[in-house]
Amino acid sequence: MKQSDIFRDNADNCLQLAERAEGKPAYKRYSRMADAWTALATEQDWLDGEIPPVKVRVLQMQDT
Repeated sequence: MKQSDIFRDNADNCLQLAERAEGKPAYKRYSRMADAWTALATEQDWLDGEIPPVKVRVLQMQDT
């Protein structure tokens, strides 16, 4: 199993905990944790070369 898959499993677990949370603070906490795990999974996919890096356009000044 890839590291990013493990991170996504952790995100799913956090979402399940959020659904069962008692109270808004706990729900928000688990939701933020799920977002963080998902971001880590995406970054790990990038580090593993599975998704391309974001293209950044550089604007060049033209002589007028």
